[in-house]
Amino acid sequence: MTAPLHDVDLVRLPRRRFSPGQAVLRRVGFALALVVFVALVVLISRDGYVDSAGGEISLLDAIYYGSVTTTTTGYGDISAVSPSARLMATLLITPARILFLILVVGTTVEVLTDQSRTLIATRRWRKRVRNHYVICGFGSTGQAAAADLLARGVKKEEIVVVDASPAALEVAAEQEFVSVEGDATKNAVLEQAGIIDARKVVVAPNRDDTAVLITLTVRELNKTAHIVAGGREQENLHLLRQGGADEVIDATAAVGRMLGLATHTPEAVGVLDDLIAAGTGIELAEIELAQGQRPPAGCAIVAVIRNGKRMSLHDIDADALVVGDRLIIVRETGLPAEH
Repeated sequence: MTAPLHDVDLVRLPRRRFSPGQAVLRRVGFALALVVFVALVVLISRDGYVDSAGGEISLLDAIYYGSVTTTTTGYGDISAVSPSARLMATLLITPARILFLILVVGTTVEVLTDQSRTLIATRRWRKRVRNHYVICGFGSTGQAAAADLLARGVKKEEIVVVDASPAALEVAAEQEFVSVEGDATKNAVLEQAGIIDARKVVVAPNRDDTAVLITLTVRELNKTAHIVAGGREQENLHLLRQGGADEVIDATAAVGRMLGLATHTPEAVGVLDDLIAAGTGIELAEIELAQGQRPPAGCAIVAVIRNGKRMSLHDIDADALVVGDRLIIVRETGLPAEH
């Protein structure tokens, strides 16, 4: 019987990961290095050792002694008889034997405790995650959105990725994002991403019908989060708005407009691309005027939003701005503004 999603922890915290093969090879390599180390110690001080079979201690004998010593088998057919050989065995070979045992025991303990460490780390993360950003869908669109958020000053630990694709989750892990494996249309999956306490949500799956269902689910769980959703078909955009999205991006039309603009004014496309991309010299920003605040010096006002409506620049100037107006400005990268 399959366990309910509520009972399964789907959160993946970013950390350095080794494949099982790499982990085994690292430990085998370290163990072999200890055997070689002991063999070299015996070989260097071979005059202080005696072989029960007679004859001089050879390289093969030294390696044999190193293997039976580190594994604590200790057949006793090669023994340290001189004081110097016994001293070297005490100071060098005995610590190597202890390290070998620690390596074997440590491997077993690590396998047994790895799941417990992950569980504890996940619980700690759940306690502190608040007012974060959730990206539903980590394909090319979701990855671009995450990169833009980082460029605008959002910290990696404030971003949570939700996707059902192992390949997408692997990319998220490489970029050190916390991720949740699962279908973002399901309440249980979004709850594991902390959707109830999320500040903003980006909806960027590969299908419009999925985007609509994710938007509906997010809005049901979080009434106040700012939801930004992307759609590909014009006929589906109104469904995203009705589902609760605060902002809807027409991805297909946006690309088409850029292509049309590039046909007639190719230089303008470069400027527009700079405005959209954060950290490239100039960028668009939005600020809200507070009591006694004036528009930032050196910034150009391109739009004024008052009471939720965009006002014409012909109807208003800088002296007519009031507290609460939201200004869309063009500024140099690095100047402070609201997120």
